[in-house]
Amino acid sequence: MMLTLTLLAAALLVLPAASLLMLVLASLRRTHPPLPATGSAGPRPPVAVLVPAHNESVHLLPTLACLQQQLAPGDRLVVIADNCNDDTASVARTAGALVLERHDTALRGKGYALAHGVDALRGTPPAVVMVVDADCTLSANGVDAAVRACATSGRPVQLLNLMACQPGASVKHRLLEFAMRVKNHARTLGAARLGGACHLMGTGMALPWGLASTAELATGHIAEDMRLGTDLALAGHTTLFVPQGRVHSQFPLQASDAHVQKSRWEHGHLATLREQLPRLLGAGLRSRSKSLLVLALDLCIPPLALYVLVVLAALGACLLTALVWPVLWPATAVLGLGAGAVASAVLLCWHRFARDLLSAKDLLSALGYVLWKAPIYLAYVFNKRSGWVRAKRSEGTPS
Repeated sequence: MMLTLTLLAAALLVLPAASLLMLVLASLRRTHPPLPATGSAGPRPPVAVLVPAHNESVHLLPTLACLQQQLAPGDRLVVIADNCNDDTASVARTAGALVLERHDTALRGKGYALAHGVDALRGTPPAVVMVVDADCTLSANGVDAAVRACATSGRPVQLLNLMACQPGASVKHRLLEFAMRVKNHARTLGAARLGGACHLMGTGMALPWGLASTAELATGHIAEDMRLGTDLALAGHTTLFVPQGRVHSQFPLQASDAHVQKSRWEHGHLATLREQLPRLLGAGLRSRSKSLLVLALDLCIPPLALYVLVVLAALGACLLTALVWPVLWPATAVLGLGAGAVASAVLLCWHRFARDLLSAKDLLSALGYVLWKAPIYLAYVFNKRSGWVRAKRSEGTPS
């Protein structure tokens, strides 16, 4: 009985490791069916690009300039200045954007800002609604790729969303960027190739008007994007990954500021995992939907640093205990396989996606990065967050 229970517990603990390795391997295989095209040439349907902004006047202009270069006649660029106490609204108006100002200190957060923007479009709705964060820029084809894919498929669309370190960044910062490449590039590409779907990421995403106008956007959830994508997937509208277009932004220069930003993302990931994984897994099993099951497998992977800490701690404890109770050796072996799967996935991701970012020596310092992240997960247990949580950029201003 004890052997069965320990093996079951070990198998559950290494399931995320198996999921991670499976998604990474799928991202590397070039024999999978090609990713979907972004539509035919010629005029595309009109789009309204929503830019939710909370005290973003310092960083807003590059975003608006980038977007304006890609808009066509009939498109709209809408900035939602949400609970701002700076000159975000006037900066956006001067740059030629339509500006909506929202003031509600009780209902704060990006989801409320997006709902306000969608409500303003109901009189003359566009074919597609796109969301771009106020500190992001898009590749030259970003708007076109997202809108065409969205209009052609009738599904939500997510562009490849990556962040880069500032010039001269430390190894710790570059490991943050590597973690994002693992999550947003390798895992998302693997999920798209295995299940034809991915999770929404909050920026560089597009929805057909029929979905945007009925979606539950006005929530204070810390990870409103992942929750929205899960809700849409469960309703039969899985997200299409379109890596032909890219979203770019930068990590804050200061380690403490990057820590705040990363903390928010990972708190949101943990909250979404806890709330949405049972729904996704249950619906996928009932409907035998490969898309939902792959989304569930991706979602079940905790933030990687946290997961490595847990697996190593469990492996060490099990190994020491097995010296006294040999019945635990099979569970120890399973945990060892899980640790090996994580290590293999990380090495494969580095070799394919990040050799330009990290040397092999840098990669070996990842254990120190894992330990650095431990306080984030303790903070999740004792201090859950919601609403706008803004990190500081190198200028010392919030973003």
